[in-house]
Amino acid sequence: MGTNLVKFGRDTARDVKQVARGWRWGRRTQVPRSAEPYVIPKESTVFPTKWARTPAAIAVREVLQKGALNSVLRFEVNPQVSGLDSLTKLDGPALIVANHSSHLDTPLVLCTLPDGMRRKTAVAAAADYFFDTWWRATASAIVFNTFPIERRGGKLSATPGDLLADGWNVVVFPEGTRSPDGWMERFRMGAAYLAVEHNVPIVPVGIKGSFAAMPRGRGWPVPGRPTVAVRYGDPLHAKDGESAREFAPRIAAAVSALLDEESTTWYEARRRVATGASPSQSGPDAARWRRVWESTTPIKAPAGKRRAWK
Repeated sequence: MGTNLVKFGRDTARDVKQVARGWRWGRRTQVPRSAEPYVIPKESTVFPTKWARTPAAIAVREVLQKGALNSVLRFEVNPQVSGLDSLTKLDGPALIVANHSSHLDTPLVLCTLPDGMRRKTAVAAAADYFFDTWWRATASAIVFNTFPIERRGGKLSATPGDLLADGWNVVVFPEGTRSPDGWMERFRMGAAYLAVEHNVPIVPVGIKGSFAAMPRGRGWPVPGRPTVAVRYGDPLHAKDGESAREFAPRIAAAVSALLDEESTTWYEARRRVATGASPSQSGPDAARWRRVWESTTPIKAPAGKRRAWK
């Protein structure tokens, strides 16, 4: 009797395993992919953000940015801003172009802009990151006035060109993603193309210290209220007949010069620009730990070099 029970148990276990191997546990079809009929991929829906630029949304965003966002940012980091006088040379909408190494970069730019300009500024954000879920997309749109862009090409919910035509400034990070080690990556030509196509100026911005304050992978700034510098440069205009491919290197060079100026002085940085001797901001040719170590050097601003963020 006992032997029969053991044999029955073994046979049952074998049958269960065999059924389990052939059971369709998920939604994956059992037909081999090579035998599946071709189906046209469904076009992905784009999260709408036009509502975030209505008067009601602008009023809510004003409270969030000037109140909560500004207070939290000032409590966690020590922002220093320079070059705001360059913005007085604008007489219309512009593309604000900055290097990108931290999630702090967007709030740093928005909260250091003059109030009138900030209220009319939208931010280009990666669709596959900030717009992958409804709650993240809604929060991003209402707080930062973001709109989705496809980093690998695709349809936009609200194109930067349409916003520029409506009088909005647009913040663009031409590197496409945050730097993995704090150093400047290659600039793509999207910002240059928009500037040439819509005849708007580029405002270069150099952000230094944001990687040290909140590097990639962290969800909150490091303790100690580290100093972060935001430096605005003079507006750049595409020359007559200049293509986006020719304009793009000038934009990257302007941001690099601002970062160099932040590390030294305005006079020294200008001399290097004039002689073509500006140091590369792509970092040393060394191991990643050394590059990270170099990019996290604390910022020590000489007295009078820049003013504290009010």
